[in-house]
Amino acid sequence: MDNKLARFLLTFFLGWIGSLIINHTSLKPAGHTSRTWAYFILGYITLGIYPLVASICNLTFDESKPSNIGYIND
Repeated sequence: MDNKLARFLLTFFLGWIGSLIINHTSLKPAGHTSRTWAYFILGYITLGIYPLVASICNLTFDESKPSNIGYIND
């Protein structure tokens, strides 16, 4: 399975728990860390909108960009 699709599925269905799983597996993009606390806190504040948007952005993740929704550079 493609890593982008796996990251999407994990964050879409598990939210911040999926983000935590990504950070501790080989699914973590090289040089990036998932914004686990952002998934948790912003998901609560926005009633689930942030995790939905961040999950969809996993499908368009580009390692060459300085910033991606849901990820920060290490």
